[in-house]
Amino acid sequence: MATNWYISLTQLAERPGTVELSQVAQQIGKPVARPEILDAVLRGEETSQWPADQVNVALDATTRIGDAVAEAQTLIDGYLQQRGYKLPLANIQPILTSWARSIVRYKLHAHRISDERTDPIVRDYRDALRFLREVADGKFSLGLGDTQKPAGGSPQITGPGRTFSMDSLRDYGK
Repeated sequence: MATNWYISLTQLAERPGTVELSQVAQQIGKPVARPEILDAVLRGEETSQWPADQVNVALDATTRIGDAVAEAQTLIDGYLQQRGYKLPLANIQPILTSWARSIVRYKLHAHRISDERTDPIVRDYRDALRFLREVADGKFSLGLGDTQKPAGGSPQITGPGRTFSMDSLRDYGK
């Protein structure tokens, strides 16, 4: 199991939140995890105040959420490895957390019926994959601290020569 996840269960508890997660992480025909119990489980907090059967439902949901996180991790790692990043990354850039969140939400909503052209979850997932492809191709940077050089070498800056100089501005202000 990876030691440096792109997104944690706690981050998912915060956004998209445990109400959404409890609805999409249930097994068909099984009870839905109570959001407050799922929140405690995702954050690693004490759950003894709730009935054991309800805690078990939340634990089952957490397993499914963890599986989606592992799938997102593997998918992102594949793109980063293609670009030549040494994995696991020492520092997780916030953009990777955002992409991981989008992928996890998409995976958990896999059986949702919606118009894919207007669905924000599908849009965010496709955007994440597009940016990951661009990272793999060297066309998009992970931001400050990115250890990989852009494809094609360093950026080149070209433009016209200097318009103003000390000589051309000498008479200015007299």
